[in-house]
Amino acid sequence: MTISSSLNAGVAGLTVNASRLSSISDNIANSGTYGYKRAVTDFESLVNSGAHNIAVYSAGGVRSVTYRMVSQTGSLVSTSNALDIAANGRGMLPVTSAAAVKAGANTLPLMMITTGGFHANSAGVLETSSGLVLLGWPANADGSVTAVARDSIQGLKPVVINANQTASDPTTRITMGVNLPASATQAGSDGESQPLSVEYFGNLGESETLAVSFTPTVPLSGASNTWRMTIADSAQGGATVGTYDLVFNDARGSGGTLVSVTTVSGGSYDPATGTIPLTVGGGPITLTVGKPGDAAGLTQLASGFAPTSITRDGSPVGNLTSTSIDANGMISATYDTGFTRVIYQVPLIDVPNPDGLLALDNQAYQVSPDSGSFYLWDAGTGPTGTVSGYALEGSTTDIAAELTGLIQTQRAYSSNAKVIQTVDQMLQETTAMKQ
Repeated sequence: MTISSSLNAGVAGLTVNASRLSSISDNIANSGTYGYKRAVTDFESLVNSGAHNIAVYSAGGVRSVTYRMVSQTGSLVSTSNALDIAANGRGMLPVTSAAAVKAGANTLPLMMITTGGFHANSAGVLETSSGLVLLGWPANADGSVTAVARDSIQGLKPVVINANQTASDPTTRITMGVNLPASATQAGSDGESQPLSVEYFGNLGESETLAVSFTPTVPLSGASNTWRMTIADSAQGGATVGTYDLVFNDARGSGGTLVSVTTVSGGSYDPATGTIPLTVGGGPITLTVGKPGDAAGLTQLASGFAPTSITRDGSPVGNLTSTSIDANGMISATYDTGFTRVIYQVPLIDVPNPDGLLALDNQAYQVSPDSGSFYLWDAGTGPTGTVSGYALEGSTTDIAAELTGLIQTQRAYSSNAKVIQTVDQMLQETTAMKQ
């Protein structure tokens, strides 16, 4: 009977508008929740198959479909915490459950969020106040990250930052710019050596010294423009690690620059790069003295002995002072000695259909059949966008739009209630016809 189908349609209308009201109320309640993705309730009509090819119409009713607009991004809000992190684009941050980490689970459940305020817990593990632990790829001692599978979470580990950790950066390169007095290689000079001390840091952060001496070759007449450079290492009890004969140019235009470096002992000089490999007690070091004709390296000019530029990398043992994350997802630790190194790389997760992800509590999501399989991208490459530190993603709720939808839903609900009242009255009149 078509009048009963009207009643069913009215009841269905009440049900779907109640569902829309629920999603609107959720959106409004979470208008200030960081990382919240608004829920949308859409309506789909139903057609009564028995209404075909007959003169009277039978209402089919309506049903609702609710989903989250995960692909919609909110505006970024600046904060004062370096580890307030937001994915600036399509990608999402990999996280897992703090409970699973504490339980020592062999396989951690993969979840994803678009933003999170992370702090180190008592064990140094970065987690949010809601118990979501940040995952990343641990970096090697040199700051590089080993290649890992991008369709698997096997390489991802909880990010751990211990506030009391110390680290050092061993010296690997020294660049030495020194001017040697040209008069010292002339006949009649005293032949006195010119000493130079260069500090470096070993593999364990200990401070060591390279004792470099420059001894001029004094000819019987004229000028030799030749020096012997001897390098001794304090880490090996002052043992000599390299001896080299330096010849300088006295021609117009290129006077004072190196002509040649002859290896007497130690690593061989490379004229193409102007470097000498040294094997010292604290580890291998590349010493740059300059290429032939290079005025930036060792020189011999009329002025006195003067170190013009001594630079090196490395630092002694330092205490952790701060951590930060850059646009490429690299978490760096900075120490009070000025040393900074990468300790983790946080990738960004992408799925074919973000709106198909399974929504969980605390603005977290998991892969579902509707979302498709995940892939781990380096932040700043591919379709995922970048990572922003000192920022949180705001809610995607538009209060004005939700209030408009609230008014429309209220009116639609009232109209469907009126339909039910009308059907009830008509059924009463039909019943009264029999009396």
